[in-house]
Amino acid sequence: MRHIDRFIGSLVLAAAIAAPAMLMADPKPQSASVQLRFYDRDHRDYHNWDDREDHHYRAYLVERHRTYVEFGRQHNREQRRYWKWRHVHRDND
Repeated sequence: MRHIDRFIGSLVLAAAIAAPAMLMADPKPQSASVQLRFYDRDHRDYHNWDDREDHHYRAYLVERHRTYVEFGRQHNREQRRYWKWRHVHRDND
């Protein structure tokens, strides 16, 4: 009988410890989206890479008659050229 009391006591203690964590858990987990940020060393600022930035990057490539290469795989020199172009071609919002 003593073993059962210890077992039940352990379960109650575990439940008391786990309850706050379970109450704080988000019932709808966010999608596993990766937030990319790139540093522009010439202008000393960061840029978040999202759909809007990708759209501008693709426009830049079309303007330069270049084939698409993922920005993160692009050479540093080409990335710097893009940020220079991007600072001149601001959003209209």
